Amino acid sequence: MEIPAFFLLLVLLLLHYFTAGLAVTVKTNITTDQSAILALKAHITDDPYKILASNWSSSTSVCNWIGITCGAKHLRVTSLNLSHMGLTGTIAPQVGNLSFLSHLSFRNNNFHGSLPNELAYLAHLEVVSFGLNNFSGMLPSWLGFLPKLQVLYAYTNSFEGSIPESLGNISSLKVLHLSENNLSGRIPRSLGNCTSLEIIHLDDNNFSGQSKTANIVVVRYVLPAMIATILGSILIFFLMRSQKKQVKQKGEEDLLPPPTWRRITHLELEQATDGFSESNLVGKGNLGSVYKGTLSDDTCVAIKVFNLKKEEGFKSFEIECDVLCRIQHQNLVKIIGSCSSTNFKALVLEYMPKGSLKKWLYSPNHFLDMLERLNMMINVASSLEYLHHGCPLPVVHCDLKPSNILLNKDMVAHVSDFGISKLLGDEDSMTQTMTLATIGYMAPEYGSQGAISTRGDVYSYGILLMETFTRKNPTDEMFVGEMNLKRWVKQSLPHLVITVIDANLLKRGEEHFNAKLDCMLSIMQLAMDCSTEAPEERINMRDVITTLKNIKSKFLKDVEED
Repeated sequence: MEIPAFFLLLVLLLLHYFTAGLAVTVKTNITTDQSAILALKAHITDDPYKILASNWSSSTSVCNWIGITCGAKHLRVTSLNLSHMGLTGTIAPQVGNLSFLSHLSFRNNNFHGSLPNELAYLAHLEVVSFGLNNFSGMLPSWLGFLPKLQVLYAYTNSFEGSIPESLGNISSLKVLHLSENNLSGRIPRSLGNCTSLEIIHLDDNNFSGQSKTANIVVVRYVLPAMIATILGSILIFFLMRSQKKQVKQKGEEDLLPPPTWRRITHLELEQATDGFSESNLVGKGNLGSVYKGTLSDDTCVAIKVFNLKKEEGFKSFEIECDVLCRIQHQNLVKIIGSCSSTNFKALVLEYMPKGSLKKWLYSPNHFLDMLERLNMMINVASSLEYLHHGCPLPVVHCDLKPSNILLNKDMVAHVSDFGISKLLGDEDSMTQTMTLATIGYMAPEYGSQGAISTRGDVYSYGILLMETFTRKNPTDEMFVGEMNLKRWVKQSLPHLVITVIDANLLKRGEEHFNAKLDCMLSIMQLAMDCSTEAPEERINMRDVITTLKNIKSKFLKDVEED
């Protein structure tokens, strides 16, 4: 009996030292990331909004700092996004210590100097943006040795010299934007080896033989590596001779938006809104106001002005700019332009004349029939399927609700407001951060763990489905104690579903009653599959859109045969 007891004691001691050592390692890793970010802060000479000065403090976790996102699994910094902050300074070499970093953006600031060689250690980088700064020197060859790089923005800087041959090493590269620099020499044939390349912008440089007019080529190469040399020759030919030529495959037009949009002055916006008059105010919230306006070319737009008196308002502008420049889909509100200065920031968006889904659900002067609601939910599901599965970096909206679903003149639904959205490294990944998601629609893991994933959007979509067809808000006063919208609907399934559906949609004895009842039952069951408590048990948006379309087809067939 003594020997087993001895071995048990030994195992416990080893376990103690192992777990203690692991804790020290984790602490060191987090400390390493924090030290790297603070070193970057020390290299910033001007922070006009005092965002970093007031927020980047060692008294709080680095994962809660503005511009920082940490992965939930390892609690390491995975995203550093300083876009649109008006910062001046240089990049600290210590940024190269952020070994889990997948997304790095300094876009639209006043950073200068060369890119430190230490960034070559960031082997997990997928998206890098140095665009719209004052960086100079040569484009470093180490960029071509970032094995996972998909997007490289270095436009509108003062980079000089030639494009590194090493960029041809990056088989994963999808977007290369080097416009408006002082680059020279010949375009390397090695770019033909970038078999995943979809967009390349090299205009407004000094390349040998380059046409003086801007050239933008959108191509997709799906050819074997054995003919890469021939492909490189073809690429160079198009770069030199084409005039904004576009080659698109079926379905590709929604996947890759232009990386820049129109810049609009404050004066133009004042004129468009009659001085931001109350008569043009169409919406107001904690983080800003939305005005209807008409630009000089008679384009009717929605102008979203951010409240910079609140830290969240500034961050919301930063996030929306970062996300909207990456996405383009027929069911997402399109960005037309932006206005950004020290004390004013606004986005100019496509105007949606029919207002929000919230208005159409709850206003006594509006009504949506069953098919209209179903079509809108298909529109929303289509946009989420694109955000989760169709983007180079999946986007989590984080705030899906009726007020963020806007309708155009044809009553087609568009998802809007990406002010608290998140970018992920891959479809199945999860990030841990603070969120301002709306109570009632927020997935349970958001509040309990701060865990953000595409599955959280699926949960919110399930709640949205229930609300759209029951016409009951999840925070309705009828839901008290343990009762909530999801439980109320679940208790009605399958035989009492008529008791929870909007009475204006479903009445016994009316035409096509059975077809409507079957349709509603299928939709509510789908909503349950979307909103399970356990994230891993939720259906994904690809399956949601397929299921919804099948429900619609069956409903139309049942009505026809009735």
